[in-house]
Amino acid sequence: MIEWIKGHKHFKQVQEKHKEFLLFLFYADFSSTSKRALAELEQFSKENKEMPVCIIDVEKIKGVHKQFGVENVPTVVAVKKKKVFWRVEGVESAQFYSRVFSGVYASHYKIGEKRVSHRVTVYSGPGCPACGAAKAYLRRQGINFRVVDIARDQHAAERLVRRSGQMAVPQIDIDGHLIVGFDQAKIDKFLSN
Repeated sequence: MIEWIKGHKHFKQVQEKHKEFLLFLFYADFSSTSKRALAELEQFSKENKEMPVCIIDVEKIKGVHKQFGVENVPTVVAVKKKKVFWRVEGVESAQFYSRVFSGVYASHYKIGEKRVSHRVTVYSGPGCPACGAAKAYLRRQGINFRVVDIARDQHAAERLVRRSGQMAVPQIDIDGHLIVGFDQAKIDKFLSN
């Protein structure tokens, strides 16, 4: 979801609403590089609808860039719990942002009254019934997750084989713990930590 910041009050409201995680693009209409960065973030946002992305036009919203140490446009800043933990100047591809933020945007798993954050990625392949079952199970549990289709991403497939030693799908990464296959007991174990 992309949202244009309308003013300082709106900026504060957006920060309050998205305390856990938020991406900002510092943008200027006079910059052709900013326009390209915006197009890439719009594509990224279409593919990652749950991730909040805000655009700050530095010509209209003055001074906010200083809070984040931004000196050039375009600059993308990732904020977690109101603290900058990542920034990049210039233009990157939508795929780059997907790779960088796979797992950074936390899923929340409720345990009683307590909310626990988890980073979850499901590595799957086409026509895989177990992959579908795993994703359906995670959705029923209210877990947000990123899907990587290893048939379309050869580099991800190679990294996965190096990591697990197996080509099988699904493989589910929960906070860095890799589960090979749809093992509900292991999923529940790692989500309850």
